[in-house]
Amino acid sequence: MEKFDYTVETKKSFDDAVAAVEAKSKEKGFGVLHVHDVKATLAGKGFDREPLKIIEICNAKYASQVLARDVKISLMLPCPISVYTQEGKTYISTLRPKMISDFYPQADITTLAAEVDKIVLNIVNEAR
Repeated sequence: MEKFDYTVETKKSFDDAVAAVEAKSKEKGFGVLHVHDVKATLAGKGFDREPLKIIEICNAKYASQVLARDVKISLMLPCPISVYTQEGKTYISTLRPKMISDFYPQADITTLAAEVDKIVLNIVNEAR
């Protein structure tokens, strides 16, 4: 079975990597719906951790197409891309969109999910 995620290390700073993911997402036709600052949220509850932001991206055309096949796919939308630091290194990581078709085989979205997967992996690689 293929990996559920795709993760790369970047030499960019944490903030530069977040900005690069946002910029590359927009270049590829994906809107940035929200950026969750997990470090700040947890700090507000008294927990400390290294920087982590989850960037939610979405392309309306692709979302509409997969939701028309099975509305429960909404449980795996929008596409998340995480930027985090761990042991002094910065990483960019994403859920593999093509894996969604494994969870919803009856939706018959294999080709569509593979197309989105390719774009999302390009976003990650180009943001790196």
